[in-house]
Amino acid sequence: MAITSDEFLDVLREVGALKEGHFLLSSGRHSDRYVEKFELLHQPRMAERACAVFAERFQDSHIDVVVGPTTGGILLAFETARQLGVAAAYAERAGDGSTERVFRRGFDFRPGMRVLVIDDILTTGGSLRETLAALSREPVEVAGIGVLVDRSGGIVRFEQELFAIASLDIETWTPGDCPLCRNGLRLIKPGTTKV
Repeated sequence: MAITSDEFLDVLREVGALKEGHFLLSSGRHSDRYVEKFELLHQPRMAERACAVFAERFQDSHIDVVVGPTTGGILLAFETARQLGVAAAYAERAGDGSTERVFRRGFDFRPGMRVLVIDDILTTGGSLRETLAALSREPVEVAGIGVLVDRSGGIVRFEQELFAIASLDIETWTPGDCPLCRNGLRLIKPGTTKV
């Protein structure tokens, strides 16, 4: 059973995914709030319900394959593809510190395939843009983009339709402009430090 945006935010609170503190985001920016997607992804039934929202939203879009970037996007793409009854593919880093993404593991895109791109948390759109760049080298059409949470407050835009299960307007700062740094609050890099 799919869930509404408000119900989804309640789930994130319930599982402890909405955190407060001083966080270093993967974009390099700082924030006082953080959505720890793995608190949700550790709960397969909750992740299944979230992916049901994507499957319902894009069920009439004639999707052939669901693509997700590493790491959280892979889990969400797999489950969404399972629910849609289609294939899944994964956009991984090319390696050696590159921001370029590539498709490995033997997946071949056929001409004209309709692709749904799924990711976890949208802040600056970096991982989604890298995934879209990788898809631009394939003979496919991107039918839409889905994210669990758009934390950009709707600022980040794409050429393709963007659907977010929930939206949060969470302010971020460059390290030089961060008021939390100025106040001496300990910086936490999620994924490496227990929050």
